[in-house]
Amino acid sequence: MSENYESLLGLQDNTVLLQRISTRLADKYTGIFAAETVERYVFESYTALARTARITTFLPATTEHFASDRLTALAISKGALASEVPEVLFVCVQNAGRSQMAAALLAVESRGRIHVRSAGSLPAADLDSTVVAAMSEMGLDLSRNYPKPLTDDVVRAADVVITMGCGDSCPIYPGKRYEDWDLPDPAGQNLETVRDIRDRIHDRVKTLVHSLS
Repeated sequence: MSENYESLLGLQDNTVLLQRISTRLADKYTGIFAAETVERYVFESYTALARTARITTFLPATTEHFASDRLTALAISKGALASEVPEVLFVCVQNAGRSQMAAALLAVESRGRIHVRSAGSLPAADLDSTVVAAMSEMGLDLSRNYPKPLTDDVVRAADVVITMGCGDSCPIYPGKRYEDWDLPDPAGQNLETVRDIRDRIHDRVKTLVHSLS
């Protein structure tokens, strides 16, 4: 690990934990990525998440999840891993409302027939509490979800990229299907308004599932 990483992290106490994560993921991706590549992704992922995290207790755990997902996406985009189902990426600004609702709803509606990711161009520290409440009414628990920064690897791995109010922040690659869903931002809205946004997203998700079946 470079000194630059240590200065970016600002928490050298986590260095040993992150190196253990790197070792586990290097074993998982043996034959696909070099250990140095895996370590770089782990420390970059930690740094990206740490920029907005209010509570750092769970950062190592979320880092392992985030880095593993990014490495899987990178392997798919490079053809080192085969994706047996369509890959869909939802992108909004904070990854705290619309994109999280869409991802959760698509995961349910597709019943494993579509792999779903979400990300934000400027991720928030936490999910919007009203969004979490509105989704819990449908039996979907988003309380353990966390906003994730938009990275090039997940865009490259996606077959379908759906943007929701994030403008031109998402890179464009040939051969992918792009859609922009013009929907209100639930941030700061009351529960009734968020329910309406949720239901509008749900309708679009159902149409999306049908188009990918």
